[in-house]
Amino acid sequence: MVGVPMNAVQLGEPPSGALLEPYKERGVYTDCYFVDVPRAVSQAEFVETFYTTRLFRLERFILSTLVSKPSTDQQARQLAAGDTESFAAWRVEARSANQLLLCDFMGRTRSWLMSAADEGGHPEGTRLYFGSAFLPKVDRSSGKASYGLGFHALKGFHGHYSEALLRSAQSRLLRPPSS
Repeated sequence: MVGVPMNAVQLGEPPSGALLEPYKERGVYTDCYFVDVPRAVSQAEFVETFYTTRLFRLERFILSTLVSKPSTDQQARQLAAGDTESFAAWRVEARSANQLLLCDFMGRTRSWLMSAADEGGHPEGTRLYFGSAFLPKVDRSSGKASYGLGFHALKGFHGHYSEALLRSAQSRLLRPPSS
């Protein structure tokens, strides 16, 4: 994209083969944000970093308080390493070498993380993806699916929050290691 700084979080489409792709193909609302990091980042490093940023720790605190779904940094590390199938309010729906798809405890949303080496114009770099899928609520009597007012009211906030989460992970990944 012309005029977009290399390190800017951008809204785009999930790449072919993304674990989020089947939801998009079904017509479910999905989004996909990505950012480039000019160094190699493993999927495990990305997942651990993403879920242990200061911003995401705030979300974890809220989940612990409001829906009794506590989590720790150690559990985030276990999720990143593939040693657990649940984390806070999510369970693992699918996993591959460079992707993780989580389903929330109510079954209505999906969170997706992907790391892709050698993308974004840096041969040693990594493109980091974060996306979501929101499944509509189905009225039991009519069978009609809709997202409801809450979804539409929070959609803009969700976009800004998604960008902030990815930017927060990127910032931590760009910091020099502490000794």
